Amino acid sequence: MKKQTISLYVNGSPHQVEIGPKTTLLEVLRDDLHLTGTKNGCGQGHCGSCTVIVDDKAVRSCIYKASRADGTRVETIEGLAESGELHPLQEAFVEHGAVQCGFCTPGMIMAAKALLDANPHPTDEEIKRALKRNLCRCTGYTRIIQAIRGVAEGTAPQLPATATPLAAVGRPVPRPDARAKVTGQATFAADLYFEGMLHAKVLRSEYPHARLLRVNTSRATALPGVVVVLTADDVPGAKNHGIVIPDWPVLAYDKVRYVGDAIALVAAETEETAEQALELIQVDYEPLPVVTSPQQALAPDALLVHDGGNLLKHIQVRKGDVEQALAEADVVVEREYRTPRQEHAFMEPEAGVATIDEEGRITVHVGSQIPFADRRQIAASLAIPEEKVRVKATQVGGAFGGKEDISVQIHAALLAQATGRPVKLVFTRQESLIVHPKRHATTIRLKTGATSDGTLTAVQAEIYGDAGAYASLSEHVMTRAATHATGPYDVPHVEIVCYAAYTNNVPAGAFRGFGVPQSAFAVESQMDILAEKLGLSPFEIRRKNALRVGSTTATGQVLRESVGLLETIARVEEKVQSSKLKAQSSNSEIQYPISNIRRSWGVACAYKNVGLGGGAADAAGAEVELTDDGRAVVRAGAAEVGQGLVGVLALVAAEELGLSYDSVEVIVADTDQTLDGGPTTASRQSFITGNAARLAAQRVRETLAQVAAEELDTSPDGLVFEAGRIHAGERSISLTEAAALAKREGREVRASVVYEAPRTVPLGEVGDMHFAFGYATQAALVEVDINSGQVEVLKVIAANDVGRALNPLAVAGQIEGGVVMGLGLALQEEFVMEEGIPRSTSLARYKIPSIERTPEIVSIIVEDKASAGPYGAKGIGEIPLIPTAPAIINAIYNATGVRIYSLPATPKRVLAALEHGGAEVP
Repeated sequence: MKKQTISLYVNGSPHQVEIGPKTTLLEVLRDDLHLTGTKNGCGQGHCGSCTVIVDDKAVRSCIYKASRADGTRVETIEGLAESGELHPLQEAFVEHGAVQCGFCTPGMIMAAKALLDANPHPTDEEIKRALKRNLCRCTGYTRIIQAIRGVAEGTAPQLPATATPLAAVGRPVPRPDARAKVTGQATFAADLYFEGMLHAKVLRSEYPHARLLRVNTSRATALPGVVVVLTADDVPGAKNHGIVIPDWPVLAYDKVRYVGDAIALVAAETEETAEQALELIQVDYEPLPVVTSPQQALAPDALLVHDGGNLLKHIQVRKGDVEQALAEADVVVEREYRTPRQEHAFMEPEAGVATIDEEGRITVHVGSQIPFADRRQIAASLAIPEEKVRVKATQVGGAFGGKEDISVQIHAALLAQATGRPVKLVFTRQESLIVHPKRHATTIRLKTGATSDGTLTAVQAEIYGDAGAYASLSEHVMTRAATHATGPYDVPHVEIVCYAAYTNNVPAGAFRGFGVPQSAFAVESQMDILAEKLGLSPFEIRRKNALRVGSTTATGQVLRESVGLLETIARVEEKVQSSKLKAQSSNSEIQYPISNIRRSWGVACAYKNVGLGGGAADAAGAEVELTDDGRAVVRAGAAEVGQGLVGVLALVAAEELGLSYDSVEVIVADTDQTLDGGPTTASRQSFITGNAARLAAQRVRETLAQVAAEELDTSPDGLVFEAGRIHAGERSISLTEAAALAKREGREVRASVVYEAPRTVPLGEVGDMHFAFGYATQAALVEVDINSGQVEVLKVIAANDVGRALNPLAVAGQIEGGVVMGLGLALQEEFVMEEGIPRSTSLARYKIPSIERTPEIVSIIVEDKASAGPYGAKGIGEIPLIPTAPAIINAIYNATGVRIYSLPATPKRVLAALEHGGAEVP
C-alpha cells in the first residue's frame, strides 16, 4: 500500500504525517496527533461529532481524506481556548447548559465557530441550517441554539421559573465537567491509549437463528499481527451474562439467536489486522426458522428460541371487577396500538479498554450505567474474584438505558487476561446498532370504559412485548408498561395482562421511560377518543380523572403526597390558551393562508415511577471528605451519563457544608474508590445517591460543628456554615481550621453513608409499589401538510413535577432533550428488522431528529416536594419524554381528522390514512 507524507498546520502548529490512500483526517488527528477532542461517532459522515475547520470551512473529518488536508490549516476544539481563556462559544455552551454527555460538543462548537466566523449575526434558521449535519441525542438542541445566539447577540441563558433557591441547591449552575467537555479534554473510552495496546474485533453471527456446528480459527490465528483468537471454549468462567437472567452467551456455544451474537474475539497489533482476521474465521451453521414476533413466539407450535420456552414473563395487574364495570359503562372505547423498536442512538458507540497488572488484576475503563454489575459479570466470566476486577468510568457519551447491559466489558477483559496486554475494543456505529438492546416493540389492545360525564370506570389491556433474543431487562420494562397502562388516572377497575416473549430479533431492554412511553401512547390516544365521544375537552377529561393525593393507582397504591399532576395540567392549559399560535384545522373557522396546511394542538399526560420499586432493594452509597485545603470531595458509585448527577452531588455537598459550588470535586463510578451506587436507571440517582451524599455531608458537618463549637465556646446547634467558614455570631473559623482541629483530636472529617430508599412491595402485594412518581403534561402544536403527510412540530409546552429542581439549568436541559427524543418516537424513529435481519444499520437509515426539527419548547417546572427526597427532589430523567409522542399524535388527529395507531407517524403513514378518508383503522 503506497504511503505519502502530508504537511498541515493544526491549531497553528506544523505537522508532517505519513498516510495511506484511505487515511482520513480524523485518523490523522486522533491516532497520529492524539487530538482526541474530535470524536468518531459514526465513521460515515452522518453525525457531525468529527467536525473540524479546514481553511475556514466546517468539514466532517471522518469522511475527509487526509490527502486533501495537505497544505491546509486545520482547527480543532483543542485550539480554541487561548492562555487558559475559553473561546466565547465554549463559554456560552457552558453557561447556557448546552453540554450534557459532551460527546457531540466539540463538533457542535467547531460547526458553530465556522458559522459565526462567516456570519457573526445568524438567525435561528441560519443556525439550524449550519448545524443540520451535527446530531445531538441529549440536549434537544434548544440550549445549543441559545448558546450560539448568546455569542452573536449577547442574550442570557433562558430558564423556567423555580422556587427560591437555598444557599446552593436550586441555583442554576453549569455542570462541573462542562469546561473539560467544551475544550476536548474530557476522556471517553475510545480516547485512551496505553503502551503495547492491542486492538480487538468481534466476529458476529450471519444468521438470526442457527445451530453453531463448528468454528475454525486456525487461519485467523496464523495471520501475522494477530496475538490471540478466542471462542466459547476459551471462556474460563461463566459462559453467559445477564443483568437479571444470565441467558446471554459471552461467546456463542450452542446456537446463535440473533445477528448480533458474538462468536469469536480477535486481538491484534492493529485494528486493520484484527478486521482481516475476522474474515479468515470459518463458521459452519445449521440455519433454523426465525421467530419474528411475540405473537408468533407464543403460538402453540412455535420453535423455541430458548429451551425453557419463549414466554419470558407473564405479568398481571388486577383491581376491582373489570367485566362488570365495562358492562355498566356509558361509553366503551377499544382500540389496538403498535409501537416500534427504538434505537438509543447515543453519540458515543460502545468502547472500552482493559488492562492487566503483574498480579493478574484487571481494570476495565468503560462508559457504563452499572459499573458494579459490570464488575460482577466480568469476574464471573474470567473466573476470578470480584476484588481482582476494577471497573473505572470514563466519560459516557450518552446512554438512555442502552449501556446497562454488557457490551465490550467482558470481551476486552478476556483478551487482556489471555494476552497480558492492554486491549481496546471499540464498536463501529453499525455494530452498535446491530448489537445492543432497543426499546421494546409492543402491541397494545386497550379497552376503556367511562360514564357519560367522563369519569373513567374501567381499563382492560392486553400487551405483547418483543423481548428479542435475550432477557436483558424485559421482565422489569414490561412490568412498568403494564402497571402504567391506566395512565396517570384514578381508575377503579383494572385488568392488564402482559406478555414478554423471546424472539430472534435484536434484544430489547432499558430505554428512557422503561416501557411507559408505549403504554402512554395507547392511554393518551384513548383519552382523546373518549373526550371527543363525550363532548369534553382533552384538558377537562384529564383533569376530572387525574391522580391526586388520596387517589389509588392501578396497583392499589394510595398516593399520600407529591402528586403535582393537576398543576401541570392547569399550567399547560393556561399557556395553550394564551399562545399566539392558534389551531387551524380542517374544521377551523379561521382561513389558513396555505390551503394544504392544517394546524392544531394536542395534549397528553404521563406519570412514571422514581426508583426501582416493586420490592427491590434500592440503595446507593456515597462518601464525603473535607480536604486539608478546605475543599470537599464526593465519591459515589453511580454513573454520570450526561444527566447532570455530578452537578447535583456538588450542589448537595456545597449546601450542607457551606461551600461554594466550585469547591466540591465529584468522583463517580470507580469500583475501587466508591461505594456501590446501583444502576443509573429509573430516574433514581438524584433521589438515592443525592440522599446518600446529603447524609454523608451532614455527618462531616456534625464533626466540624462539634470542634468549632468547642473552639468558639458555643453550642453546635447555633452555628452557621457559610462561604467556607463556620460562624457563631461575629466570630468564625474556617472549615480548614475546623478540619485541622478535628484531625488533631483523632476525628475523621470523612463520612460514608449507604442510603436505602423507602420500602416498596412487589406487584400484587398490598402497599406502595413505588416510593415516588414524577408527573407531566404536554401540549404540542403541529402543522400537517395534507398533500405530503409531512408533520412539523412548531411548539411544545412541557410541565413536569420534579419535586424540587436541584439544578434548574440541568432540569431544563433534561426536559428539552426528552421532548425532542419523544418527537423522534412520534414522527420518524423505527429500528426496522425483516425476518430477524436489521435494516437500520446506519444513522442515515435510522434517522434521529436533527436540529432542523427542533420546535419551540416552553418548559414549566412544578415543584410538589417529596418528603423523603433530598430537599424534596424526585427525578427528571425519563418523564419529559413520555407524553410527547401521544401529544403529537393527538394534535395530528385534531388537525386532520386522521388518527394514527402505529408509531411513528411518518409522512407515508399519515398520507395513507388521509387517502383512506381518515377512517379509524386500528
